[in-house]
Amino acid sequence: MQNILSMSSGHATAHLQSTPNSALLLRPLATGRGLWRCNARFRTSRPFKQIVKVEAHSKDSQSLSRRQALLLGAGTLAASNFATPDIVHAETKAVTASGIKSAETVQLGQSGLQISPVGVGAWSWGDRTGYWGYGNEYQKDDNLEAYKAVVGNGISFIDTSEVYGFGLSEEFLQDFMKQTGTQPVIATKFAPLPWRIREQNVVEACKKSLKRLGISKLGLYMIHWPGFITNGWCNDAFVQGLADCQQQGLTQAVGVSNFNLGRVKTAQQILKDRGTSLASNQVQYSLLYRAPEKNGVKQACEEGGTSLIAYSPLAQGLLTGKFTESNLPKGPRGATINKDRVAEVQPLLGLMRDIGSAHGGKTPGQVAINWTICKGAVPIPGAKSARQAKEAAGAFGWRLSNDEMAALDSESSKLPSALGAPFENW
Repeated sequence: MQNILSMSSGHATAHLQSTPNSALLLRPLATGRGLWRCNARFRTSRPFKQIVKVEAHSKDSQSLSRRQALLLGAGTLAASNFATPDIVHAETKAVTASGIKSAETVQLGQSGLQISPVGVGAWSWGDRTGYWGYGNEYQKDDNLEAYKAVVGNGISFIDTSEVYGFGLSEEFLQDFMKQTGTQPVIATKFAPLPWRIREQNVVEACKKSLKRLGISKLGLYMIHWPGFITNGWCNDAFVQGLADCQQQGLTQAVGVSNFNLGRVKTAQQILKDRGTSLASNQVQYSLLYRAPEKNGVKQACEEGGTSLIAYSPLAQGLLTGKFTESNLPKGPRGATINKDRVAEVQPLLGLMRDIGSAHGGKTPGQVAINWTICKGAVPIPGAKSARQAKEAAGAFGWRLSNDEMAALDSESSKLPSALGAPFENW
């Protein structure tokens, strides 16, 4: 089999003399002019896919290097033991939770990934920004006890990110899994930092997250927020990078976070063209922030077979009822959860307490989380302590009635919405 790639200024063309078991795809890497990616996928009788990648920049490359030519197939690729780091043996084994018994599971999108109806967000674990008070209000040992309560009470899904604690959250998870001999389904996220502009950046970041986590394959890998300003034109390339991660066996499912309606539809189509699907879009969603119902994001997810993962389902603690005029949060949260805000949500909290009583003494926080479940979302409340983790676990295994949902919808619609993340408008 032979490949011949010819280059010209601003363009890249390719010719493949193929066998029945090979296919060539030439497509733009990103919307930047003259930047292309050539993928040759070779299907063999072996139980994995070989993916060969060559990237060429037309402005500064007029001919292929010897290594690139070999990768494209100018040399023989018939030898099954051809060794190169660009050929990946994809791991096809499904990701499942280990050492955790969940009485109830749901499927994430169309991925086949099975998780508990409620997950836990690990944003606060090892947080070094001062937002959650790590190091003062709680310590690593508190996070460990939270983890033990999470897995011990049937929650099999934990969400983290490479930027949480600047990597410390992922490292904590590795420690906690080793200490307990358990492994939940883990989701983590790629941060489109300003200097990241290529789909390969997504793969590289994914591998680093796996190393910090100490595992070989993720359950879910996501783009944390859409790129903007310096890399706003790279979002399609980042989605392509997600597909690369999946094809290389680094993750079972792929998703996005803080994507608006247009970006969700674009991501769904890109991944469909790559032979996979968008498993999830993680957005803020709660009784106090119902924008996904109004801006088309929730509907687009439902129509496209994409699960909605709801972060801040407790409105950063406001819906638990723990804050009062004399007990307000410290730090940045105090700017929005103030005396006036606490006072105006009291009618809603009163209704939630009444509904919780009818379900055997469920707390307002558990009612709030269950509301998101009944809306078809997968909530991921944060849990800094064992008490918070146990409360989150008590939010599933039961369901609010239609009348209760209607009453909550009506009461919450009377209140000013919580502030949304700016990412949603990028």
